[in-house]
Amino acid sequence: MFPAQISYPAHIRSLLVLGLPLVGGHMAQMAIGLTDTIMVGWYGAEPLATVTLATTLFMTLFLAGSGFAWAVMPMVAKYQAEDDDQSVRRATRMGLWLSALFSALVFPLLWWSDPVLRALGQMPGLAADAQVYLRVLAFGLLPALVTMTLKSYLAALERTQVVFWVTLVAVPFNAMANYSLIFGNLGAPELGLLGAGIASLSTHVFSMLVVLGYILIFVPEHSLFKRMWKSDPDMFVQVFRLGWPIGLTTLSEVGLFAASAIMMGWLGTIPLAAHGIALQVSSMTFMLHLGLSNAATVRAGNAFGRSDWSHLARGGTVAMGLSASVAVLTIFLFVGAPELLISAFLDPDDPARADIIAAGVILMALAALFQLVDGAQVVALGLLRGIQDARVPMVIAAISYFGVGLPAAYLLGFVAGWGGPGVWMGLVLGLAVAAVLLNHRFWFRMIPGLSRLAAPATSA
Repeated sequence: MFPAQISYPAHIRSLLVLGLPLVGGHMAQMAIGLTDTIMVGWYGAEPLATVTLATTLFMTLFLAGSGFAWAVMPMVAKYQAEDDDQSVRRATRMGLWLSALFSALVFPLLWWSDPVLRALGQMPGLAADAQVYLRVLAFGLLPALVTMTLKSYLAALERTQVVFWVTLVAVPFNAMANYSLIFGNLGAPELGLLGAGIASLSTHVFSMLVVLGYILIFVPEHSLFKRMWKSDPDMFVQVFRLGWPIGLTTLSEVGLFAASAIMMGWLGTIPLAAHGIALQVSSMTFMLHLGLSNAATVRAGNAFGRSDWSHLARGGTVAMGLSASVAVLTIFLFVGAPELLISAFLDPDDPARADIIAAGVILMALAALFQLVDGAQVVALGLLRGIQDARVPMVIAAISYFGVGLPAAYLLGFVAGWGGPGVWMGLVLGLAVAAVLLNHRFWFRMIPGLSRLAAPATSA
């Protein structure tokens, strides 16, 4: 339990202690994806294209289903603050149920992905190869969602260091599995693309077993897996109602960036390469904001459970301030040393190197603006999730990304003739609108509204 008027320095310390391991966990997760890309790329350009296509479909479905895992975090944080261990168990268990149900429903899309991908305009050979990979990875969706749900449960209990270590140990496991099964090393057969799929599946299962083992040994007080088979319709509905808007909100932002990549591809290889590098760099720094957002969700959920609106407002101010500080530092880095950052991704002998750097420098300047608004929107989103407000933020995300960002990217990039910088200006505008609207909702709608609800009890 926190005191009613915790100081700002104490808020900062608590948020960093909670958030920094989550930042590290997100970084480790990115390292897993980067390892997959590098090792499959070493095996060949065609397998890399296949895995890129297959992973896009898998991640789209994974993110759609991840809303139920994300919903567990604020709910468990709230129940933990209320000392309601039974509800902690019920919410987490129903999060696992919904993850399993979602996995079963989308399994056919992964198993018969060949016709799905061809219907989306992909080449028949590429679609057929992607189906081989996805038929293995289809069995990995459930353990991936289970792992994410259990990580959300642990994060809500403020055991974020465990979340970090669970993800970190998966990095070398994944690298070793890829090294063995793709190339036929360490006594394993050379399976190429199929081996990459088996390695990814093995990593998901390994991560799930590690987190399951930790919970069974070190967090027995909630009896989390007690009567897992028992239905709980009331809690099932509560997790579902919070989870599906969160999943669609995540998909909205991912959809904007996917569409921007397609538009940059229309401009040619060099703009697309510059886009990929600038996005990779900004994605790494975004993990700092995302970790702070996750920590804000947990602490807002705790305050929500205690009906402590002063703590909620102070914690929100600190989270926003830390995110803005991170943004200022990255802005200086992106504007001050863009060539250094971009050149790290390029072969010194690449004949297109100078052109890619020239295009990338402009995008890095826009990425600096990008940091400020992207951090502001994701932290506001985390705070709103903490107080279990998800449906209106979902609508805000759809309006901001598809109603503003995507049309602006097309109009500025192609109608106005600004090319790549125009597309990125569209991204910035979409994220800026989301940042303004989400912050307005938290600070001027939700905080005053919650305070009014508490007023009668306070006056009494």
